Amino acid sequence: MLVLRLAWRNIRAAGLRTWLNVAVLALTFLVMVGFEGLYSGMLAQSSRATIEDEIGGGQFWHEQYDPYDPLTLDESSAPVPPELEALIDDGKAAAVLILPASIYPSGRMQSALLRGIDPAQKVIAIPTDQLAGRMEDLPVLIGKKMARNKKLAVGDSLTIRWRDASGTFDARDGRVVAIMDTQVQTIDNGNLWVPLETLRKMAVLDNGATLVVLGAGVSPPESPPGWIFRDQDWLLRDLTAVMETKSLSSIVLYAILLFLAMLAIFDTQVLSIFRRRKEIGTLIALGMTRLQVIGLFTLEGMLHGVLALALDLVVGFPLLSFIAERGIHIPALVEGYGMAISDRLFPVYSLGLVFTMGIIVMITVTIISWLPTRAIARLKPTEALQGKIS
Repeated sequence: MLVLRLAWRNIRAAGLRTWLNVAVLALTFLVMVGFEGLYSGMLAQSSRATIEDEIGGGQFWHEQYDPYDPLTLDESSAPVPPELEALIDDGKAAAVLILPASIYPSGRMQSALLRGIDPAQKVIAIPTDQLAGRMEDLPVLIGKKMARNKKLAVGDSLTIRWRDASGTFDARDGRVVAIMDTQVQTIDNGNLWVPLETLRKMAVLDNGATLVVLGAGVSPPESPPGWIFRDQDWLLRDLTAVMETKSLSSIVLYAILLFLAMLAIFDTQVLSIFRRRKEIGTLIALGMTRLQVIGLFTLEGMLHGVLALALDLVVGFPLLSFIAERGIHIPALVEGYGMAISDRLFPVYSLGLVFTMGIIVMITVTIISWLPTRAIARLKPTEALQGKIS
């Protein structure tokens, strides 16, 4: 208790130097928690949007389906197996047929994907009900990015060319009936959503599907022959890997900030030991052991970390809570990340994150505070009383 009182008195006596160190440490801790919360929010928001708009509770893929190889799409469909058809009939799943196509908006040839889906499905959150109803042209649902890039609006028509199951090319006029607001780029840009049964007739694929999306909470049956089940974790693996990479890259920033903060603490400790030579000798002469004196100076350095955490608790955490509640407006970053992020990002801060970052800061402060005190172990009391120290 005596050592704690002495340490507290000494850092209070340091005045401005103490509070500058505390401010640097508090800022470092706040930035570390803030950035990690930002990455956690990006992952949570992107995952939630992708699950709601695309992957549902998991998907059954045709064994030859490869979303990164459009050349295999013509061979990556088959009739829906009976066990999956039963789930579709119960409204617990939705079949999707994907075909490569070419479109000609305003006379320009563009590559696209035709995605057939039941307009009445409720498995994923996109507004497929807009495809219901009979009309002369093929009803088409597109995303806002697709509409912007292709300069399409509701009511515009475009020519669509595809190849059916027998390899024969055919073409038909389509009309944009709705533009959906989705953040999931894999179902937006370059994708045309059309009624499933209509696409099956166009492709001459009776009951054909490329994948079957399960509803949330639906237990997947055993994979039928020729079909592979992909769960949510597998379907989100690319997104998770991207966020892990971004989080790891931020370690460089954390290291720089910690280095600057620790340099300030180290310089403070060295200067304190140099200026308090006679005090050290007096404490040893009065009966304090060298280990107790070392503990005193180390504790003084640790108190900088404690005060920094207290400052963040009073000022920093309310600021982070405000940001988490209101979100961060990031219109310029949405398309650059290529992920399902809206124009307002909501960071996610957890107690585990705060605790982990706090432990990292405190351990680093303790080590940096102890390193300069090693000279005290070699100090002779008589030399210290005379103001000599090496």
